[in-house]
Amino acid sequence: MIDTSKYRAILEARRAELTERLHELDETLDSHQSKDWEELAIEREHDEVLERMGSSGQVEIAKIQAALARMDADEFGYCVSCGDEISTERLDVVPYTPFCRVCAAKHD
Repeated sequence: MIDTSKYRAILEARRAELTERLHELDETLDSHQSKDWEELAIEREHDEVLERMGSSGQVEIAKIQAALARMDADEFGYCVSCGDEISTERLDVVPYTPFCRVCAAKHD
């Protein structure tokens, strides 16, 4: 049986970290007000990088939310594809994974 309390703490801490980071990214994106065309171009390039970082953060938060929902439904730690138990070694590396190693390789 998998100790979900350990993984819940890890996932909730990561979600809080990502949420804070996304908030900081939003503040940074809102703060750019340069009037100089050259500086504005550089800011826009920087903004695109920040937006990609924000998007990847939102995707990870969605995966964390799904993992927490699986915990609430007593389905955490079991592959959503084949139903086999996900190894603790895999969960230690990717705690929000919905797939066992075999099924993850099929989805990649």
